[in-house]
Amino acid sequence: MIVLIDDEAAELRRIMADGLLFPVFQPILDFRVRAILGYEALIRGPEGSCLQFPDQLFGAASRNELTQELEHACREASLYAFAAQRLTGRLFLNVSPCCLTDDRLMGEPMRDLLSALGIAPNRIVIELTENQKIGDMPGILEALQHYRGRGFQFAIDDLGEGFANLRMWSELRPEFVKIDKHFIHGIADDRIKFHFVRAMQDLAEICNASLVAEGIERSEDFACLRDMGIACGQGYLIAKPESHPIRRLRDNISGVLDKQSNALSPMTGGPGQLPTARNLARTIEPVAMSASNAEVIVRFEAEPDLDVLPVVQGYQPVGMINRHSMIDRFARPFRKELFGRKSCELFMDHAPLVVDQHATIQELAMMLAMAPKHYLFDGFIITEQGRYLGVGSSHDLMAMITEMQISAARYANPLTQLPGNVPINAHVDRMLETGRPFVAAYVDIDNFKPFNDAFGYRRGDDVIQTLARLICEATDRQADFVGHIGGDDFFVVFQSDDWEIRCWQIISAFSLAMGNMLGVDERLRGGYMAENRRGELSFQALPTLSIGAVKVGPGECESHREVAAAAAAAKKQAKKKLKDPTHEPSGGSFFVERRRVGHGEALVAMGGLAH
Repeated sequence: MIVLIDDEAAELRRIMADGLLFPVFQPILDFRVRAILGYEALIRGPEGSCLQFPDQLFGAASRNELTQELEHACREASLYAFAAQRLTGRLFLNVSPCCLTDDRLMGEPMRDLLSALGIAPNRIVIELTENQKIGDMPGILEALQHYRGRGFQFAIDDLGEGFANLRMWSELRPEFVKIDKHFIHGIADDRIKFHFVRAMQDLAEICNASLVAEGIERSEDFACLRDMGIACGQGYLIAKPESHPIRRLRDNISGVLDKQSNALSPMTGGPGQLPTARNLARTIEPVAMSASNAEVIVRFEAEPDLDVLPVVQGYQPVGMINRHSMIDRFARPFRKELFGRKSCELFMDHAPLVVDQHATIQELAMMLAMAPKHYLFDGFIITEQGRYLGVGSSHDLMAMITEMQISAARYANPLTQLPGNVPINAHVDRMLETGRPFVAAYVDIDNFKPFNDAFGYRRGDDVIQTLARLICEATDRQADFVGHIGGDDFFVVFQSDDWEIRCWQIISAFSLAMGNMLGVDERLRGGYMAENRRGELSFQALPTLSIGAVKVGPGECESHREVAAAAAAAKKQAKKKLKDPTHEPSGGSFFVERRRVGHGEALVAMGGLAH
């Protein structure tokens, strides 16, 4: 039953004065490291009141010119509840642009409150809501500089809802950008929404911002966003806003994350499985949050090689203590007497970088590159299903990346720098192990040898490099793997749904590129005059492409050799189509083997892709 009120302003003041604002917190998942990044604080009024929900509360505040007072009360309630529950990670606080210059947020009151609650400013993300037009942009920019100087970060809300927040993005350069839920709901089935979000992702990379997909409610959309490489997600599927929110991901979400697409970095060279965060885990005995600062100092003194100490509450990591920062603090006069017996929580970092053991090295490197600099020194905590597992260091991460790059270079094709036979075979085997369906496409240039003989190997290399570029441009870098077998042969492992369209794009783009490499006469005639193998002058057709593709479902092949054989057979069928007099000229040929592929079929014998 909703209770109606006569004096709206008086009721709103009573709610604020009596502490009747109730914060709820919704987790924000970091896809990159498969852990909770932080929580967005949302507010509720008294249950059963007509001011129970945010729209009603802030609508009443706007009508009665109490917006700043209400936002201040909401911030205080959220900060007290966040600190009382000892929630980890960042706290996203909604703030209207007009409230940025409020002294209670900008000045000493906020600084004193954060200090009293033990919340470092670098854990606060001010989320700017677009509920009003920004009139004084220079003043807002000056305020942002002040906040950033104190360690605060910024987010803008509902990107895509209007043009104003696009301007906010370009002017304010926030660390986080939230995508409006309109573009998220149904993105797995809507190509227009997919490409809109992809464009936002490109902008985010240029601006060094992390995207947060809001309103995730369907598992299909969750998987799509994860595979796209979106940084963070938020929505009812992950967790609903609650007064006491979840502290670790639920099993169903962890299960979906574990089924993500195979990594497609150029560093996938060499045999074996791709390393993950677990490969970097060093076992360091953590300290309990109840441990005293004196106990921590004793631990650091007893173990000179220990640079950081993870702090846990039960099995869950809640903080990290840096050796040099701790010893420096206690080197000052009377610090040991004043703080020695107090909990180590006082000096720990409450927002350490926490990553799941399955996070790939590439995901971890991307996360560290965009994270505050102190993470490079402190390293990161590694968890297994939310439980503390160990600690990883940036030094070990860089060493592993260097080793992977050397391995990738060893197995890369020297002309195109694309992965060669060994990493191609390894990637196909990984795909087969995961049981994910994919499409293997063999790409070959027709009439290449006559062109190479007539115009020289330098022009021939130009053709091969052009094809490599066109394939990379037409494929999805987050989902598709591109390899160079050797010579004029390429191999693509597609996971993108529109792979057939992409293959035709490659054929069309290559045909256009070949026409532009020769003169007008050659383009008009569709070829050129050159000597054939018998030394006779004859007409030679322009190089075109033949692509043979084969769909590979779960359990249909046992190794990369079978996939390679099936793809090679499909490529031969594509070449046969070119010789068919009824084949309509289209700049190339494309054949798809739609029959079930399996080791029981009579396939062309090939020893992998090495031949």
